[in-house]
Amino acid sequence: MATTKKATATKAPAVKKPGKVAVSELNLRKAAGRLLAAKLVSTEISYLQRVLGNSATQEELDERVLGVRKLPWSAIALPD
Repeated sequence: MATTKKATATKAPAVKKPGKVAVSELNLRKAAGRLLAAKLVSTEISYLQRVLGNSATQEELDERVLGVRKLPWSAIALPD
């Protein structure tokens, strides 16, 4: 008597969408601490919050934190 095994369908791993994090001053400072050798100043934090909005993926946040130091100051600061 031969035994038969049921073929089990294997599920493909679920593709996760990157989660969003709050673009808060604390999260920006933490990202800067991980990525930069210096802290962000308040003008840079304000700029990042304006550009990113209320939430962003961690990758977007990291990319912007690294890029903010390459921008000219006139692009970051709001005119009086």
